[in-house]
Amino acid sequence: MELTKLSIKSMREKLVSREITSAELLASFSERKDEYFAYVTQTSDLAVESAQVADLRIAAGENAPLLGIPGAVKDNICTDGIKTTCASKMLADFIPPYDADVVQRLKQSGYVLTGKTNMDEFAMGSSSQTSVFGGVKNPYDVTRVPGGSSGGSAAVVAARLAPFALGSDTGGSIRQPASFCGVTGIKPTYGRVSRYGLVAFASSLDQIGVFTKTAADSAEVLNVISGYDKRDATSANVPTPDFTSYLNRDVRGLRIALPDEYFGDTVGDDVRTAVLNAAKYFEESGATLVPCSMKVFDYAVSAYYLLACAEAASNLSRFDGVKYGLRGEGATYEQRIVDSRNKGFGAEVKRRILLGNYALSSGYYDAYYRKAQALRQEIIKEYNDVFTKADIILTPTAPEPAFKIGSSENDPIKMFLADICTVMANIAYLPGINTTCGYTDDGLPIGMSLIGKRFDEGGIIGAADFFERNFRRKDIP
Repeated sequence: MELTKLSIKSMREKLVSREITSAELLASFSERKDEYFAYVTQTSDLAVESAQVADLRIAAGENAPLLGIPGAVKDNICTDGIKTTCASKMLADFIPPYDADVVQRLKQSGYVLTGKTNMDEFAMGSSSQTSVFGGVKNPYDVTRVPGGSSGGSAAVVAARLAPFALGSDTGGSIRQPASFCGVTGIKPTYGRVSRYGLVAFASSLDQIGVFTKTAADSAEVLNVISGYDKRDATSANVPTPDFTSYLNRDVRGLRIALPDEYFGDTVGDDVRTAVLNAAKYFEESGATLVPCSMKVFDYAVSAYYLLACAEAASNLSRFDGVKYGLRGEGATYEQRIVDSRNKGFGAEVKRRILLGNYALSSGYYDAYYRKAQALRQEIIKEYNDVFTKADIILTPTAPEPAFKIGSSENDPIKMFLADICTVMANIAYLPGINTTCGYTDDGLPIGMSLIGKRFDEGGIIGAADFFERNFRRKDIP
């Protein structure tokens, strides 16, 4: 029995029935080597200890949702007593004195932390190659990127180093790497999952989410990490349903919108064909396809990067090397701060700080940032209009499959455009899930995104689960 191929539900059932132990389950994942630079920090000793404790709790009759289940956490999510580096020299030695809300919930549920995953520095990137510790490799083809910024979390799940991993999504940083690595990745509605303890990139866009092998597994983990948190001013005080109740349904009567702009020249032929074939399968299964148009699509990337960079410039101003972070040198206070930020931040982070400060500067605020905020309202309005005619929206997740390492990272415009299919869901605060819908001739995964109404994670999980139950995935050995 290959334990790493079991669903989380099956793992839990075998643990509760004492057919396997948590220590045995952990060992099955630990035996698989990280050949992809997916981890920044591996917590091997802590994991063994946690698994042993989980086995004792199970023997005592406990049955918490993730008790004894291994899982990884992206390295921009705070973990008490364990390094949280954001893959940056600025925080290379930072050890938080507290847990993020999601980590607290995972601990209460009894999970076993396998490690902190690699990422683009401060979550700024679409390739996971800007990490100060070295870039992540795609388990399907180590010459290609895993996507970003949560590439390490996607690679961990794809390579079966852990059954689930947390990531963060600001403009597609869960869904795009999930697409590149052939796994399921869900970005919940903004406010569904607390951001307390997430190192901020862009506060109005950031959202913690989950990587798993399937939508069914995502539902299991999302049940645990969702919920109101008074420590997060943006946390939504809304009921949290049982997301597993949306599984094993059909799609008869489901209305699925296909925005024309997502299937234009910006998307490769392989991707367009795979996603449209998936749409056809939904239609043959009883769903109704709804053609529509989203005119703001062409402006979404521009609006996103103005908003994201402006908020990043504001959030990262706290990293001055005084209270924490890399301590610079210099004769004066100002010189020390300049030296700290110059040495601590990488090129991509500096680029976004500069763009953000420019957009917020006197004389340019109205011309750029204010217009981007106005465009955000237009994007929200267009989504609302589409949702009067459809229940969910189906789009490609990325315009192309995983690209070669080194082929695009030095072209900022090309890298920004890699997010063209994902940024609008973040701008409009909506939930989105990626699942694999095809493969290229070279065997690279192709992902599609299902976007739902606010707080309708259940609807997109259900649709993704339906497709996955009838689609043959090609997992790595």
